[in-house]
Amino acid sequence: MHTVPPAIVPDIAPDIAHRAVEWWLDLGSGAITPAQRKALDAWRAEHADHERAWQHIQTVSQRFQSLGQGASAHAARTALTRGVSRGRRSSVKALVALFFVGGATWSARHRLGWPDWSADMHTATGEIRTFALDDGTALTLNTASSVDLRFSASERRIVLRRGEIMVVTGHRDGTHARPFIVQTAQGTATPLGTRFSVQQRQDDTRLAVFEGAVRIVPDDAPAAACTLHSGESARFTATAVSDVQSVANDASAWTQGMLVANDMRLGDFLGELARYREGVVRCDPRAASLRVSGTYLLADTDGVLDTLSRALPLRVDYLTRFWVTVSPARG
Repeated sequence: MHTVPPAIVPDIAPDIAHRAVEWWLDLGSGAITPAQRKALDAWRAEHADHERAWQHIQTVSQRFQSLGQGASAHAARTALTRGVSRGRRSSVKALVALFFVGGATWSARHRLGWPDWSADMHTATGEIRTFALDDGTALTLNTASSVDLRFSASERRIVLRRGEIMVVTGHRDGTHARPFIVQTAQGTATPLGTRFSVQQRQDDTRLAVFEGAVRIVPDDAPAAACTLHSGESARFTATAVSDVQSVANDASAWTQGMLVANDMRLGDFLGELARYREGVVRCDPRAASLRVSGTYLLADTDGVLDTLSRALPLRVDYLTRFWVTVSPARG
C-alpha cells in the first residue's frame, strides 16, 4: 500500500485559510502578474499565520497529488484539478474544506488507521454502539472508537486501539473464570467484577470506575500498579499513575447519548462536543471562559451549537459544514 507521511494541520483562523486558498487559486490560474506575485509575498510576510497557512496548502496539495491509486486518491486529485476552473466562490469553499478540513481528516485517518475497518469492533464519528460479548459482557464504544477482541482459553483481553469504551463485565464464563483485561497503549486494566470506562488519549489512558474495582498496571512500571474502587478515576502512562480523583456523576452520560455540562468552560465543552462531529470546531479565545450548563443530545451537534448561540452571547459561523467557529456575538 502506498503511504504518505501525514501533514499536521495548523490552527488557522477561517478568514486566513480563505485568503490563502484565494492566493493559491490565483497562482494556479497561470495568469498571475508580477504585481500579484509581489502582493502574495507581502501577504505571506505580513503575519506568521499567513505563511503557516500557505505552507500547509503546499504540503497538502503535494501529498494528495502523490497518492497512489484508488477512489480517495482520485477524488483528491480531481478536487485539486477542478479548483482552478470552477466558480470562484464554490472553488474557495470546497478547497478550504479540502486543505484545512478534508486534508486534516485525511491526515488524521492516515496516521491513525481510520476508518479502522480491520478492528474487530469500531464506531464512526458521532456513533455510540453497544455490543454483547459471548461471556455476557456489555461493551459500549463511544464516538470514533475501535477495539480488538483477544479471547483465548486463558484470558479475555480487549485491546483498545483508539477512543473510549464502557465495560460491564459478564459472568457467563464457566466454572473457572478467565481474567478479563483491557489493554491500551500505556498499560492494562483488570476489573474485579465491575462497570468501568477506559479512554485512550494521545499521551495517556483515562480510567473511571463506576462499580467494583479495577487494577491498573502501567506497561513499563509494574511496581506503580494500583487499584481503583467505585467512584474513583485516574490517568496513567506507561510509567506512572496520576493522583486518584472522584468520578463526576455525569461521567457515563455519553453511553445514553448525552453530554452533560455543569458550569463547564465553553472551550472545554466545545472540545468535548467536537469528538462527536466530523471536521473542526474552533472556539474564539474571547469566548472560551464562558460557562455552560445543561444536558445536550450528542446525536444533534448542530442543534447543540444552535442552543448555545441562543442561550449565551455567542455567534456560530459555518465556513463549511465541517468548519465551525464559535465566537462572541457582535454588539
